[in-house]
Amino acid sequence: MNSTKKINKHLIKKYPNRRLYDTQTSSYITLVDVKQFVMENDDFAVVDAKTGEDLTRSILLQIILEAEAGGAPMFSSVALAQIIRYYGHAMQGMMGSYLEKNIQAFIDIQNKLTEGAGGGVEGKPFSPEMWTQFMNVQGPMMQGMMGNYIDQSKNLFVQMQEQMQNQSKNMFGFPFVPDDKKK
Repeated sequence: MNSTKKINKHLIKKYPNRRLYDTQTSSYITLVDVKQFVMENDDFAVVDAKTGEDLTRSILLQIILEAEAGGAPMFSSVALAQIIRYYGHAMQGMMGSYLEKNIQAFIDIQNKLTEGAGGGVEGKPFSPEMWTQFMNVQGPMMQGMMGNYIDQSKNLFVQMQEQMQNQSKNMFGFPFVPDDKKK
């Protein structure tokens, strides 16, 4: 894709036969095409052709599922189980926000590294292959940097939890004890 951002948003209709139709190009597309929209930062929405229901998140989850099944997974079974445990939990909204902010922080770090490396080669942004080469050389440093970031993030989260417990104790006159600590 060239460097100019597409102005029009792709409206993709999903039909009962599970086919995806891009109304901008008037053609049927696949999940691979939708993944390409994501990779190119193209704006899109997927809706049910009959009801108009927004299915974008569902399609994105399908793409993640295929990527996880098709090679080296990004999430371990332990991490996925932990995420599942937060559904329906009082902290669900907070966990989603926490994960989103950490992913954004990771992207910001990646962008800073790209800027520091001169924006790639010949003015082009780093490709996945270039990132692989960069990480082979800089891997230990990056792991240390990300490890420090995660440790700081964890410490801030624990401090916030302690503050919330102290506030509930002061407000209600008794300490808040999480379910997992009541044993």
